[in-house]
Amino acid sequence: MSHKVLVFGEMLWDCLPEGDVPGGASMNVALHLHHLGFDSHLISAVGDDILGEKLLNHYRNFGAADDLIQINEYPTSRVIVDNKDIENVKYDILSPAAWDFVKNSDTLKDSVKSSDALVFGTLGVRHSQSLQTLLELLPHAKLRIFDANLRPPYYDFEVIEKLLGMTEVLKINEDELVAFEDYFDIKPNPESICQFMSHHFPVKTICITLGSKGAMVFHQGELFQDAGFRVKVKDTIGAGDAFLSGFVKSYLEKKAMPETLKFACKLGAFVASQQGGSPNYKLSDLEKISR
Repeated sequence: MSHKVLVFGEMLWDCLPEGDVPGGASMNVALHLHHLGFDSHLISAVGDDILGEKLLNHYRNFGAADDLIQINEYPTSRVIVDNKDIENVKYDILSPAAWDFVKNSDTLKDSVKSSDALVFGTLGVRHSQSLQTLLELLPHAKLRIFDANLRPPYYDFEVIEKLLGMTEVLKINEDELVAFEDYFDIKPNPESICQFMSHHFPVKTICITLGSKGAMVFHQGELFQDAGFRVKVKDTIGAGDAFLSGFVKSYLEKKAMPETLKFACKLGAFVASQQGGSPNYKLSDLEKISR
């Protein structure tokens, strides 16, 4: 039986110089988990407009469940993307967006209760409406996985602390590591932030992605590292989302941590070698990725 994972947050159009591409970290994670054979459900919203209809059709074309995606009166989300530097993509996230206004319901609560994990980030709760909904859902989750996904200026460390207080698994990247170190006044090294998090919050597992240098994971007091995989990068959009999805898959399947980290790095590298954050692929495609 496949694991059921819910992902709370944004679904949107990445407006690139070469054209619009469906995206959003939360939608990417939900689609990757679907590719990986999980029963994934996205908790999000689109507008009652043409862009919303197209985005829903894109999502449905993958065969993923859309039963928790709401349609409301706000515009479907658009993000202006500057990808001149493929290693440092910049985003202008237009506001308001439909996913800012996700409403809670008995259906959402029941879905969270019946799932194996709930994945969430900071961008998807930049508005008080969606934040309140997430805070009401989190106590019902069996496993809470927090992808920091910091997008200036759409995050608040007071909110982050509240979310960390209900988090078992945390995923951050190199830039977010620095932001966490600065806010919590911690020595600038991964070991220090991991020790701090595990002592001050219920966080037991911390993933730190390092771009082309791979990733590391702090788990139950032990630090694991993987140098990653070398690929020809097309764009890094969604690579971190793919890493997280690969990690969640192996983590829920209770694989050994070195194997879990290796698979996550391989999936992240594969997506970096493709166009867009949620390319269509099969697990066999990953066999092309090697050290």
